[in-house]
Amino acid sequence: MLRLFLLLGFVPFLRAQTGENVLLVVNRKDPVSVQIGEYYRLKRAIPARNVCTLDTSPQEEIEWQTYVEQIEAPVGACLNKAGLVESVLYIATTLGVPLKIAGSAGKINAAEQGSVDSELALLYAKLKGVKYQRRGTVPNPLFGKRDVPFRHPQFPIYLVTRLAAYSFNDVKGMIDRSIQASNRGKFVIDLRSGRDEGGDDWLRNAAIFLPGSRVILDETTNVLYGQKDVIGYASWGSNDKNRKRRWLGFQWLPGAISTEFVSTNGRTMKQPPDDWAYTTWQERLHFWAGSPQGMAADLIHEGATGASGNVYEPYLEGCARPDYLLPAYYEGRTLAESYYLALPFLSWQGIVLGDPLCSIGKPGKP
Repeated sequence: MLRLFLLLGFVPFLRAQTGENVLLVVNRKDPVSVQIGEYYRLKRAIPARNVCTLDTSPQEEIEWQTYVEQIEAPVGACLNKAGLVESVLYIATTLGVPLKIAGSAGKINAAEQGSVDSELALLYAKLKGVKYQRRGTVPNPLFGKRDVPFRHPQFPIYLVTRLAAYSFNDVKGMIDRSIQASNRGKFVIDLRSGRDEGGDDWLRNAAIFLPGSRVILDETTNVLYGQKDVIGYASWGSNDKNRKRRWLGFQWLPGAISTEFVSTNGRTMKQPPDDWAYTTWQERLHFWAGSPQGMAADLIHEGATGASGNVYEPYLEGCARPDYLLPAYYEGRTLAESYYLALPFLSWQGIVLGDPLCSIGKPGKP
C-alpha cells in the first residue's frame, strides 16, 4: 500500500463537482441531441443557464469555418452571457453535435484535421485572448498532473466529453450507469503478445500503479474475453493481431471506463451491422466508415460507461495513456479529469465518450 501511495503521490482535496460546473451543448437541428440533453439535464440537475443550444450542421464532419462560426463562437457566447467562464469546468457535447473537423492530414506537428471536442477544450484560453495555430497539436497542461486538482485559472482549459454512442438508448444507459458508479471490481489490462514497445510499457505501468488485488494483467498472446466485474479496461483493441472477436463479452460494472490504442475508433457514431467484423487494411470492401478498425462506441454499447477514441490518426504518442487514466480514476478523479490527465495533446484527434461528472469515488468509499 505504501508503494502505491508513493507511485501515485498525494491527491489533494478533490472537490465534488455538480451540474453547476458543466456546460451542456445540444444541437437544435438534431432531435436525438435535444433528447439526450433533456435527459442529462434532469439527471444531473444542470441549471437552465448552463444549457447552450446550437444551430449547426448535424453532420459528423464539418469544415473549420463551420466549427468556428457555429460551435466555438456560440459556445463562447453562452459562457460569457451567463457568467460561466470560470465556474464551468466541463463541457458535455451530445450525439448530433458535429464530431470532427476536416483538414489536411499529417504528422503531429503538421495535421490540421482533428476532433471538435479536443479543439473546444482550448476555448477557456481563447476567451482570455490566447491565440493558437491551427496546424499540429497543443500540449495539454493537465497531462500527467496526477497530484494537482483541476481548477481554473491554474489549468486554462475546459474538459470536454461527449454524451454520445450509437443511439439515445446507448447514451441513456451510459448516463444511468455513471450515476450508479462505485469503486469496486477489476482493472483488466491486456498487452499485445510480447511486443516490446511504448504502449506495452504504459499498460504494464498502469498495472503497477494499481493495487494488485484489483488487477487482471495478461502479457501472453491470449486476448482476454468474458471478464467479470470490470471497472477499467486497457488494451490494443483491434490492433492486437490476435483479437478476432469484435465483442469482448465483458460484464461491465456501472462506472466502468476503457481505452484502446486504436487510430480511428472514434471516427463515427454510426452503428455498424451486427455481423460486421474487424478486417485488414487490404480488405477495403469490408471497411466501416473508412476503416477496418474497432469502434469506441462498441464498448459503450456493450456496457462500458466511458471510452476514449480518435477521430483521425493520432499516432501512438497521441493516444490516452492508461498509466495515468486508470490510477487517477481509481483514486476518485472524475471521468473527465481522469481522461484528460491521460491525453498529452489538445487540438488533436481524441474524444472521450462519457458523463464528465462520473466518479467511482475514492478507494474504500461506497
